[in-house]
Amino acid sequence: MGSIGFSEILLIFLVILLLFGAKKLPEVARGMGQALREFRKAAREVEDVARIEDEPSTLKSSQEEGTGETPEERKAS
Repeated sequence: MGSIGFSEILLIFLVILLLFGAKKLPEVARGMGQALREFRKAAREVEDVARIEDEPSTLKSSQEEGTGETPEERKAS
């Protein structure tokens, strides 16, 4: 099983064209684009929250050791 080739993409496009018609196709594509943007935005927000939750623990552990450095800074020096 390989990746999707040109002929498969063309077949999918033709099926969608038959299902929705030429007039509805731009509307469907616009809706899919908006949904993809929303999904990417939500995924980015989840990553940001996870990153923020990880940072305090890193700072706390470096302060407990008394060095005031993060683990990354210690590796660099």
